Amino acid sequence: MFPSFLNALVIAQAAPVTSGGEGFMMLIQFALIGLIFWFFLIRPQQKQMKAHRAKIGAVKKGDTVVTGGGLVGKATKVDDEYVEVEIASGVKVKAVKSTLADVTPLGTGKAAND
Repeated sequence: MFPSFLNALVIAQAAPVTSGGEGFMMLIQFALIGLIFWFFLIRPQQKQMKAHRAKIGAVKKGDTVVTGGGLVGKATKVDDEYVEVEIASGVKVKAVKSTLADVTPLGTGKAAND
């Protein structure tokens, strides 16, 4: 009986005593990592998406547009959902406005030989 008492005493002394502070510190570390991810990854991407949506929403007749498929042309007709794009002389295609990849406003393009 004596040796089992010593074993229980040794096991009780070897068990670490933990406080609630360790869990709280781990929670603070996870929150800090989440904040860093939000600040450096999520927030800039949201700003970029907002600027892109504004650019696509402001497309008007005469702007040069690039579709999601890579077609480059001039916007000839714009409504709420669709944009008619002239990709060659007399060749017009209808594209969904939200699939436009880029818009260059009329008059801001640079000449090819400059």
